[in-house]
Amino acid sequence: MNLGTFLILLVVVAVVGLVIRGMVKDKRAGKSSCGGDCSHCGSVCHAPKKTQK
Repeated sequence: MNLGTFLILLVVVAVVGLVIRGMVKDKRAGKSSCGGDCSHCGSVCHAPKKTQK
């Protein structure tokens, strides 16, 4: 592996790490990309939490 390839790999790994870090921080802060419209949701929608009696 030459120096140019290594530097590009390092930059790509750094960018991916920053993206993942941002997603984790947003998740912990309660931010979400979910728009609340389950009819257009590509994954499992969140059901309302049930309260225990």
